[in-house]
Amino acid sequence: MLRSWLIAALVTFATTAYADEAGIGHMPGISHGMPDVAAVSEGPSEPGQAAFAAIQEIVSLLVADPATDWSSVDIEALRRHLIDMDNVTLRAEVVTAPVPGGMRYAVSGSGAVSESIRRMVTAHAETMSGANGMTILAEDTPDGAIMTVTLENPADLPKLKGLGFIGLMTLGMHHQQHHLMIATGHGPHR
Repeated sequence: MLRSWLIAALVTFATTAYADEAGIGHMPGISHGMPDVAAVSEGPSEPGQAAFAAIQEIVSLLVADPATDWSSVDIEALRRHLIDMDNVTLRAEVVTAPVPGGMRYAVSGSGAVSESIRRMVTAHAETMSGANGMTILAEDTPDGAIMTVTLENPADLPKLKGLGFIGLMTLGMHHQQHHLMIATGHGPHR
């Protein structure tokens, strides 16, 4: 019991010290006593929904940065981008076909999904073409977009087939920084 209390106290001290150093204060009227220490060390930590967590992460970074230019911050733009990501990941239909030296992905949906597809596929092609030995071209269609990927090295074709459309969309680990750019008014999406 003493050990658990000591660990909880150390976590509280470290968290408070970090928050103070980062300039993250508590909201007025909210008290954080010992019951919260147990919640920090033993309670839930997930915010409950992935898009909410992504927004929370960016907001925390912006609040902690004293150089944040709040006049250019647009968290609503980030929320709209996350809706696009959700639409493309979960609601788009993808028809895959081989092309010489690569693959072609016809990505389609209706209504808002088709608009999300066009924004996401176009931005991804512009950002990632030339990376990882791939040339990525995008063209809009009435119900979405076509993404054509050709490879410098034909030996990479099994990897391309294994990744498929959505795997390709995840390449680059650029999304986290991209979210910060969108939230601060520097996003490439139309």
